Formats: sequence, structure tokens, C-alpha cells
Amino acid sequence: MPVMPFSLKDCPALIEKLFPAQKLSVESYKEQMAGSGKTLTALGSYWKGRKPLILNRACILGCLLPATDNPIKDLEIFEKLMAMDEEALWHRLNEKNAKIPEHFSNQRSEGSEGLSYKDWVSAAARPEECGEDLYAGIWDEVNEHLGTEARGFPELVEQLGIMRFGRRPKVADVFCGSGQIPFEAARLGCDTYASDLNPIACMLTWGAFNIVGATAARRIEIEQVQAELARKVQAEIDALEIEQDGKGWRAKVYLYCLEARCPQSGWMVPLLPSLVISKGYKVVARLEPDPDNKRYRIEILEGVSDEQLKKAEAGTVRDGELIHAPDGVTFYRTKISTLRGDYTENGQTRNRLRMWEEHDFIPRPNDLFQERLYCVQWMRPKNNSNRDEYQFRAITASDLTREQNVINFVSTHLAEWQEKGWIPDMVIEPGDETERLQKERGWTHWHHLFNPRQLLIAYLLKKNITGVQSHSFASLLNYNSKLCRWDSNPGPGRVGKAQGVFDNQALNTLYNYAVRGSAWNMDFFLPSNKVFPLNVETMVKSHPAEQIEDPTDLFITDPPYGDAVKYEEILEFFIAWLRKNPPKEFADWTWDSRRVLAIKGEDDDFRKAMVDAYSAMTACMSDNGLQVIMFTHQSGSIWADMANIVWASGLQVT
Repeated sequence: MPVMPFSLKDCPALIEKLFPAQKLSVESYKEQMAGSGKTLTALGSYWKGRKPLILNRACILGCLLPATDNPIKDLEIFEKLMAMDEEALWHRLNEKNAKIPEHFSNQRSEGSEGLSYKDWVSAAARPEECGEDLYAGIWDEVNEHLGTEARGFPELVEQLGIMRFGRRPKVADVFCGSGQIPFEAARLGCDTYASDLNPIACMLTWGAFNIVGATAARRIEIEQVQAELARKVQAEIDALEIEQDGKGWRAKVYLYCLEARCPQSGWMVPLLPSLVISKGYKVVARLEPDPDNKRYRIEILEGVSDEQLKKAEAGTVRDGELIHAPDGVTFYRTKISTLRGDYTENGQTRNRLRMWEEHDFIPRPNDLFQERLYCVQWMRPKNNSNRDEYQFRAITASDLTREQNVINFVSTHLAEWQEKGWIPDMVIEPGDETERLQKERGWTHWHHLFNPRQLLIAYLLKKNITGVQSHSFASLLNYNSKLCRWDSNPGPGRVGKAQGVFDNQALNTLYNYAVRGSAWNMDFFLPSNKVFPLNVETMVKSHPAEQIEDPTDLFITDPPYGDAVKYEEILEFFIAWLRKNPPKEFADWTWDSRRVLAIKGEDDDFRKAMVDAYSAMTACMSDNGLQVIMFTHQSGSIWADMANIVWASGLQVT
């Protein structure tokens, strides 16, 4: 086996010569399909554009490892370091299964032929789910090939960095997003620099370093602080007596819907796309006409037949129309656009909705769309069990009294809360993703996206949060807005679920929505993050990409391009809550989306901004440094743009 020279300064990197793309594709797919089981997702599931950790690891190691005159051995060593060799796969299989499936056991005695790499990976744990003993047997062979003396990744990375750059390698990502790339670089043992224009991206990356990457002792402290905040807020909610029925039941979920007056019949009609409340528990809503008041009572029926459940799938909103029949015979149909009074003026679609004002938080009596509480899911502990039992109930006079108490409390304090920065007072700027909030509901400020109960619990939390609690707070906001869909069928036998605002990357207004009670909300402050203690220098800054000034050896980036998600618009949903008196850990960041500075689109401005960014990176890069650009797009013209951007930035393309 060749022993590598002390200096790797002029030696080509492995990634320039070979890269096992097929196996990495399988591994990356496995990780992406893990959903909430991914390592950093618990910090903020609302961020969807996550490059797999295993792909990031492969790119970093590929930049540090040398390409020798023995490519077969180079690949073998790389696969051992990536836990992609056969021994590692057996270890990963054992980690995942208490008992190895018979067809895998047979393969061990007969050789690994016959099962594809995809078969193995599908059945095995991901490398990040295994401990360091996954790599225990590889270091003698790795060191012999590389001329190193390592017994773990931080030692190997530092030694390779010294051989190549004269120091422990420094990795930077100036489009850090949710922190996937910088976190994996730090986990491997690289000093790491991360930056992003958007402060929410910076917050997520900071959390990756300082929560997931905290020491075990520090994690205990963090969890204690989280639990104390949850206890404090729960006590304040309980003192207000707004969530209990006085008979041992606590509200888990409140279901609300819009209500509008039908212009043909004069009836107030609940806007419900479906009357199904829970498929698993066979619960539906039934509209009972109230001719004296020209509106509908909403009854809740449990344990209905399959036929009733099927019939209830058709609600009062279908294909953009409000549909109802007070007598069960004569159906009235009105387009929602007609209700709103949509019209076109100078090529722009407008309507006659009243625009909400800064101190509004509920509809005014004359507004087109009213909001109505129509069902509560209650819960209480089962006898002799650690589980809860549930009931869905129609709204009673006591429920309405508690509801009015919440409205009165918020109304009394809202102006003060906004002045102190505990509740947003930020205007919603027009944009591709934000204009619909005004056009479809008349909402003009970000707090209009939250109903009184949601504002109350967010206020109680916001006035107390620290940096390590801001991630739980943001996750709670994602699941506590009038944009949270009630999923009546989240899985076989399940009651139902309040889904997140950012189930997809858009701000979708809803006709009916779910509000979580405080007990369910406090789940966001329970321990959920994995622990990967980091022992390297990390830095997070909030600035445009072209402002990078720190000397760096490796740049690994996933740049914005083409039809990328408009994070600069939709993440104002969170920025609005944190822009005033943010946690001290983030006080130096600019709490604004700075839309005008965001790199977006496909035009000349986009290309120029990208050239500026990559030119700045090139100027900060070591003479023998490398850049890896992770880029996926179906458009050939966008690929050509990226190639021209790289060349114009003074880089060579491999």
C-alpha cells in the first residue's frame, strides 16, 4: 500500500477523480424519506430544502481525501469512511433489526451477491443513527493507505487538512439555509463558517451547532430550561380557566371555520369543505337549519356509519362555490369570488374585502368573512393508563363564554404587547406568496394570521424565550396559525391532526382551521433533538453571500436558483415575531428578509448577483482550495447559466 507524502498541497482530491454516485443516491434517498426522523428536522420542519447529511459528508471527505495511483483502493477507503462497505452494512442492519431477516442471513453465508445495494440500505439504519463503533475496525487500513495516524474522524480530518492546507480545514457555506452542510462539516471535525441573508436560516444553523451539537451536559441544561418555560406558560393558561370544562376534560384542539352570508338566501353559512372531523373515530359535523335566525347550528355526531361518513365528505365549499340548502331541497350556489366581489382593474385582480388594520385580530361585525368555533376535541387521562381518551363535542354556551374571555383578554392587552415586541405589528409586504393573504382575507399585518387563542399562547412564550428556545417557539408558530389545516384522516385509527402552515412552501388561506390547546403546544418544548457534540470552531453570520471575508479552504454551497422556494417572502411569517427584541444570541443579526438583496429568479440580475457571490468566495479561498456546488435543475439553460457563473467567478470547473 502506498504511504501518502506529508504534503497533499498539489495532490488532486478524490472528488475530482471518482465519486460513487449510484450508492450515494440510494443513501440520500433513504435519508430524505426519513421525514421527521432526520437529524436536524426537529429544529424546524418548516424548512424543506435540505441536502442530505450523507451527501454533504461525501462531498467534504471527497475534497479532503487524495486521489492516488490506486483508484480501486481509494474507492474502498472512501466507502469504509462512508459506512458503505459490506461490514458496515451488516453493522447497520444489526442496528436497525433486533433479528436480521432470514434472506440477509442467508446472504452472509453465501456471499452478498443477489441482493442489491438498495435492498441493504432499505433494511439498514442510516450511518448517523449508529454510534462511532460503526467505524471501529477501519482505522488501521485507512491510516496505512493515507499515511495518517487517526482513530476517529476529527483526527483524520485535521491531519488531512494539515497535509493539504497546513491547518485544520475550514469549510464555509454562504447559503447555509437550515444548516445541513455546515453541521455535517463540523460533525466531521472541520472548523465551520456559515452565513445566510435570512435570519431564520441563521437561527436554524445556530441551533444545529448549539443544540444538536451541544455537549451532553449542556443538553440537560437546555432541556431543563425548556421544561421550565413550558410549566410556567401552562400555569398561566390554567389560571385564566379558558381550556377546561370543569369536569376533568381539557381542550386539545379547537376547530374554527369561516362563515359568510349567502347573498341569495340571506342565510349565514359555515364555510366547510368537508363535514368529516375524524375518519378514525367516525365523527362528522351536521348542519341543522335554524330558520328563525337564518343560520345553521352545527351538531357533532360520533360513531356514524360508513355511509354517513362518505356523505359528509361533501361540505358547503365545493369547486370554489358556497353551496347550501336550508330546506334540503333548494340549493343555493355562489362563487367565493363573487362573495368577495372580485374584479379586474388595470390588469390587477381586486375585491371589496375590508383591509384589516394594525390592532384588528378578529373580524368586525360587518366583515364579509366571520370566524366561528364549531367543534372542540377534549381529552382526559384514562383510568389506570398513561394514555388519554378523547371526545369531539359541539359548542356550548360555556365554550362561547370561555372564547369571549380570551377575546377580551387579548383586546385589553394587544396594543401593549405589540409595543413591547411580544406580538407582531409588522406589515405584510406584497409578493408572489404574500399577496393572497390580502386578496383572499384582507389581512395586512402578520399577526392577522393568528386567532386570539394563538396570539395569547404565543405572547406568553415570546416574552420569555432565549436562543435555545426560539427553535421550539418557531416550530410552535408553524403549527399555530389560521393557516393550519385540520387533517381528519392522518392515519388508520388516529383521531386527527393539526398540520403545519408549511406542509408545502406556500401561505395557503383556509376556510376551516385547527388551533392546538396549550397541552399539545407544550410538546414542542419536549426533548426531540439528537445529540452530536461538536468540538470545533463554528461561526454563524447574517449577511449577503458576497460579504464573505473569512479565509476558507472549502466552500460547499447549495445556491438559490431558478424556481427556488421564495424563502425571502414566506419566512417573514417568523421574522415578524422575532424582529423586535430577539433573543440576545441573535441580537446582532438583521431581522428583516431584505427581499431586495435576495438572489432570486433567472434574469441578468440573478446571474450578476451569483457572480458577485462566487467571486467573493473565490477571493477568500485557499490557493489549493475547492468549491462544491450542489445543484439540481431540469432546465438546460439554468445549467448553462451556472457554468457561466462559475467561470465568470474565476473558478475552474471539474
